[in-house]
Amino acid sequence: MTGTQVESPDAAEPGHSRPSTATARCRAWLLEGLSERAARHPGPHATRDDGHEGHAWWRVMCLTGVDYFSTLGYQPGIAALAAGLLSPLATLVLIALTLFGALPVYRRVAHESPHGEGSIAMLERLLPWWAGKVFVLVLLGFAATDFLITITLSAADAAAHVVENPFAPHWMDGGNTWITLLLVAALGAVFLKGFKEAVGIAVALVATYLALNVVVIAVSAWVVLSHPVRIGDWTHAMTAEHSSPLAMIAVALLVFPKLALGMSGFETGVAVMPQVKGDPMDTYADPAGRVRDTRKLLTTAAVIMSCLLLLSSLATTILIPQDAFKSGGPANGRALAYLAHEHLGGAFGTVYDISTIAILWFAGASAMAGLLNLVPRYLPRYGMAPEWTRAVRPLVLVFMAAAVLITLWFHADVDAQSGAYATGVLVLMLSAAFASTVAVHRRGHRAAALGFGTITAVLAYTLVTNVIERPDGIKIALIFIVAILVTSFASRVHRAFELRAATVTFDEAAARLIDEAAASGPLLLIANEPQEHTTGEYRAKESSQREQTHIPDGRPVLFLEVFVTDSSDFTADLTVHGDEKHGVRRLRVRGATVPNTIAAVLMELRDRTGRVPHAYFNWTEGAPLSHLLRFLVFGDGEVAPVTREVLRRAEPDPERRPRIHVG
Repeated sequence: MTGTQVESPDAAEPGHSRPSTATARCRAWLLEGLSERAARHPGPHATRDDGHEGHAWWRVMCLTGVDYFSTLGYQPGIAALAAGLLSPLATLVLIALTLFGALPVYRRVAHESPHGEGSIAMLERLLPWWAGKVFVLVLLGFAATDFLITITLSAADAAAHVVENPFAPHWMDGGNTWITLLLVAALGAVFLKGFKEAVGIAVALVATYLALNVVVIAVSAWVVLSHPVRIGDWTHAMTAEHSSPLAMIAVALLVFPKLALGMSGFETGVAVMPQVKGDPMDTYADPAGRVRDTRKLLTTAAVIMSCLLLLSSLATTILIPQDAFKSGGPANGRALAYLAHEHLGGAFGTVYDISTIAILWFAGASAMAGLLNLVPRYLPRYGMAPEWTRAVRPLVLVFMAAAVLITLWFHADVDAQSGAYATGVLVLMLSAAFASTVAVHRRGHRAAALGFGTITAVLAYTLVTNVIERPDGIKIALIFIVAILVTSFASRVHRAFELRAATVTFDEAAARLIDEAAASGPLLLIANEPQEHTTGEYRAKESSQREQTHIPDGRPVLFLEVFVTDSSDFTADLTVHGDEKHGVRRLRVRGATVPNTIAAVLMELRDRTGRVPHAYFNWTEGAPLSHLLRFLVFGDGEVAPVTREVLRRAEPDPERRPRIHVG
């Protein structure tokens, strides 16, 4: 095994003093679970353990529901601000896009990505080499926008429910910002302590919250039906503002992009797929039962949410004065809570507020778990993040710092953050629609490709419209994208000289050649260009190397040849194949880079034979800087000195370090 090892917190590097006990304990606490966990954070979106049987799909739906259904806390108010009296009509457009756009797309994503990787992984497979890596990093920037704004917006809306409650102390008046920060800090504290899977809590929260919303909507419907004049007032006001039904439809189509955050739960719906129990006959390669039940999950959640969105939009538009939705108004960010207090009394309204605060806070927990699963899945695998990003607690501190900055930037204003939230949601949905289009097109399903292509176009229009009208979202996303790109590539360069091999194994032929050569002493290996050579070329190479680098006469040599597969990959499992051809004995291996692969093979040969091997190279003509760039981008360059540097960092003891000879 030659993968990167995480040293014990008590270990000290040669020449450095041992860290203090307090420092070591702090580091051990921060990096707890680092060596075992990779994208397996035990939160609502955790990848379940192999021994875990999973949960029924309707229970897993509640994990999505804490994010998806919680938008009822603020979506009706945002819709009223965006569309005014036409809010129900614009909501109908949103529902149509949900049921006939987003839902089919994510049902396809569930089929294409049944292990919770989502649309980002689908697109990663479509684009090769560095283009795919950079594209994924950009999507991660938008995903970070989506999840982080989920945390801050949900906490801000929870704070609005606290402040506007009639039983809240007077000293809380105007305290939205500090209450939001307190909720964000509490969320961070829970994750720092260790947040375990909470399906039961999610089910209880979602069931309670939906039941209370049904009560509020039913009572509101009774009030409206008992006073039909309210419906007449609403329709009269609409016709007074707009000249014709066609004009109303046109306005609804134009403003519905502002309501796009009402589709926020689909990406998380796919992320929770590993929690779905599926069928006993499911296998990793063919989890048909999990896919079927996840599709049930997505469809049921979409239908429930669509009904609640339409009914809540009708109730709030007809029963709440338009001025109450404005910033600072009693219904701003809490339209249904306003109706609960207005028509069911302060006691019921307070219960509703508590339920809303709880599910909004848990939506932040759901988003945090999503981030903690997403970042370790990609960045460390690309070599674009330090190893500590595989641990939960350091990442929690980073995300909490970002959430605090976002909260202060927007002053905990729900309306101001909605544009950024919608941008993140729409980009992820657009990427899913595009990936689905390509997937069905490659399978020859022309009708499905046309349908998904149409959805992609609609989502693209929605995204562009949202960005033009509310550019804050793209600004925040660009900040995250630039930060991720800069830090990722800086980390990649910093880690370029790591060993970068997960495992090294030898096939039967390679093992035989190695054992035979090792019988006469330490292994002697000639690094060679990885193409098919003639017998004469191999003989000439061996002769020149023996002369220039003083390989002992009479000792057998092995030729080591590395084929670069994808230089944008950071780590790889290496399998060394052996053969005898053209009169020489060869060890051939495929890896992401030449020098790191050679170094990893040399280290494994040392461990296998118990003797330090010797490797022989030729100098490569060219400028050092150009060779360095070739190594970073293409995985080759000046191989000898880079191999030596990789070995120096991997093995601090010079006596045990494989020898590098250059002629």
